[in-house]
Amino acid sequence: MCCSGEVYQVHVTTGDVLYAGTMNNVLIKLVGTDGESDQTLLYNKKGGFYQGSVSEGNSSVKCPVSLGKLVLIEVEKQKYSIFPEDDWFCSKIAVTTPDGDSVSFPCYRWLWDREKVVLMESTGICSPPGLSTMQVPYLSPTRWSVYMEGIPQCLKADSPTSLPAAVRFSFKKSTEFAFNNSYGLVFWTKFQSVIAKNVHHEHILVVGEHNYLQFPDSYVQEHWKEDAFFGYQFLNGVNPMVIKRCSKLPRNFPVTDDMVRPFLEPGTCLAAELQRGNIFLCDYKILEGLPTNAINQKQQYQAAPLCLLYKNAEDKLLPIAIQLNQQPGDLNPIFLPSDCEHDWLLAKMCVRSAEFCEHQLNSHLLRAHLLAEVFAMATLRTLPMVHPLYKVQNESIYLTFFSKATYSAELLTIICPFIQLAPSACLPENISARGLESVPNFYYRDDGLRLWNIINKCGPDTAYFMLLFRFVQGIVCHYYSSDMEVQKDSELQSWIREIFVHGFLERIPQSFSKVEEVVKFVTMVIFTGSAQHAAVNSGQFDFGAWIPNNPFTMQRPLPTAKGNTSQNTILQTLPDINISVQGIVSQFQVALGVYPEEYFTESVPCKLIKKMQRKLKGLSEEIKERNAELKLPYPYLCPEEVENSVAI
Repeated sequence: MCCSGEVYQVHVTTGDVLYAGTMNNVLIKLVGTDGESDQTLLYNKKGGFYQGSVSEGNSSVKCPVSLGKLVLIEVEKQKYSIFPEDDWFCSKIAVTTPDGDSVSFPCYRWLWDREKVVLMESTGICSPPGLSTMQVPYLSPTRWSVYMEGIPQCLKADSPTSLPAAVRFSFKKSTEFAFNNSYGLVFWTKFQSVIAKNVHHEHILVVGEHNYLQFPDSYVQEHWKEDAFFGYQFLNGVNPMVIKRCSKLPRNFPVTDDMVRPFLEPGTCLAAELQRGNIFLCDYKILEGLPTNAINQKQQYQAAPLCLLYKNAEDKLLPIAIQLNQQPGDLNPIFLPSDCEHDWLLAKMCVRSAEFCEHQLNSHLLRAHLLAEVFAMATLRTLPMVHPLYKVQNESIYLTFFSKATYSAELLTIICPFIQLAPSACLPENISARGLESVPNFYYRDDGLRLWNIINKCGPDTAYFMLLFRFVQGIVCHYYSSDMEVQKDSELQSWIREIFVHGFLERIPQSFSKVEEVVKFVTMVIFTGSAQHAAVNSGQFDFGAWIPNNPFTMQRPLPTAKGNTSQNTILQTLPDINISVQGIVSQFQVALGVYPEEYFTESVPCKLIKKMQRKLKGLSEEIKERNAELKLPYPYLCPEEVENSVAI
């Protein structure tokens, strides 16, 4: 039994988020290498544990003898007297030993009544020996859910409110999320009457003249019809993930030299340009047969087009041929820039509509959100908070689960085919596989590779060192000095095995054998949850608020012949305005490289974090300087704009 003798002072920090505090009891047990204390009720002279505060007063644990080196603590919250049950957000607990040493135990999670949480000392440890039996799992081993066969598995939850408190939005974040949406709906209510009077999309500008809604930069409105801007968006729009270099035309896309020769440089031909690498293809075969709904009792239509693009001598990417469905035939003509204005414009709009669908279902939902949830689940199930790989990726898995619990079965059914065409999630490999290493003015690639940490030579004496890879490499190599240490880390091996089994990621390893494999994979995980999500998310309003540039659906059947399209046809094909403009962009973000929660306490990781933050700041300045010279800036991978999670 513990009595007077060795005294350990305890300081509890409550998180600075709304309703983080509690008036209920908090009990603690200390566990060291030489013994453990009794469970002790913590005292706080303030009367409770309040939001954003550190406990004061004589909060101490007394033991007859020293416990040795403190290894972990057990924290429990219990209902007290008349106070109601509530959740409490504990940031960290610091224990001062009888020798005067301060030992930190990071928590950064919600605790509910009668829950015991084991927190380990903050020094990073890989598979700490002898502690596995004392380590309480962060989530129950039964929490994986097969929501639907053929897609990545997910956290078992029927709705956002049924998520475990540890991974649920805080009240503050939920409130901010709801407030942002409500704020947008206020604008929507204000100009509903204006829209009712201007039912055609050509009159949306009238709405923009009222101070009801801030539309994006006028560049999109002014240039959306232009072929050069149409091509630009495949590289630097909201979905730079489809376009690839084309060396041979698909058999189902019978474009001839005679068709496109007028749109090539003088003295050349299609075969020559294919060989030179100046022809690019966007193929939406995955959308073929995709079921469509009726909206406002109107049947909707979806193209599965093929679009051929040409990089001309001015380094502009221009569309030169569009086929709206996969199977060629008399009722599926190949549209050309020489066709009448309305035919060509409608064909491009059908491609943009397909681009919207592919982007939302594949690049955004599947490749960012659903994969991020697999990574997050595996991390929370297999890695204790003290594990360095838990710490290094913690912010990138922040807020991952809230949106997943809202997806419908119909939506998840639709994305199943996309699983089979999974591109590499490693950015350098993805760029290389699509043959886009040398395409000029490809800012997604340039900025993304800088973040990834592959050397990108921009001049004879200049090189940008991509930051994320170097940071992860520094952290991993600090804790794993050899390949053997990687192989012996049972928690690390369990982590990658869970991702392989539950994520249907056939292209990833089932185990790690080398340090470099860990570095590459963890870089990919963090990049997916931060920079990649920013690239496919942050520009949605910029490119999509002008509905004709990014129609989310088409309300008329696709054209089956040339010469039958008018301006009225185009307006009737676009989705209804009252449906289109209800999309509101909401965000809550923590910038990439910012670690507001102090998981790392050792000097080497802390120095690496500060070094990365300095380089990210420098990269932000470089990107802003470049953007200042561009007619249409590309800010989406500027580190200051990259959120640290898939929060939205």
